[in-house]
Amino acid sequence: MTRTDVPPTPDERASLATFLDYVRATARAKCDDVSQEDARRAPLPGSPLMTLCGLISHLHWVEYYWFQVVFLGEEDEGPWTDEDPDREMRIAVDVPLADLLSAYEAQCARYRKLVADHDLDAEAKRDRRGRPVNLRWILLHLIEETARHNGHLDILRELADGRTGS
Repeated sequence: MTRTDVPPTPDERASLATFLDYVRATARAKCDDVSQEDARRAPLPGSPLMTLCGLISHLHWVEYYWFQVVFLGEEDEGPWTDEDPDREMRIAVDVPLADLLSAYEAQCARYRKLVADHDLDAEAKRDRRGRPVNLRWILLHLIEETARHNGHLDILRELADGRTGS
């Protein structure tokens, strides 16, 4: 996928979809050519779960939660538990980064189709803290969430091998 933040048409749907794909592609670019050892390393003493693997897994599961659980109303079968709410980040260090990225990309392709097949005003089957949300809100939230974690990925990558940019 080519990384661009310029939508093919100037409408709202294309803009939202393009920006979500842009921040997704940025997350993947932060992981280009990183060693598996560096992908599993948690260099921040106060954040022992913050690894490149953990963040890619987190992004994968965040999209799962918002699209499948909240929007479609499916049962939550994510890896987290009440006892371990960040389990998706903890278990990710045992999975090769390439596998995490591949699963994330495959999932993103499914969600692109889901977004294309639904109106932006379509209400989610589940609400957020007692308030209804629609697909537009979910897309904006995912753009914000992914962009915020791209900053974390950027820091981890620079600490790992000095690489910046992307």
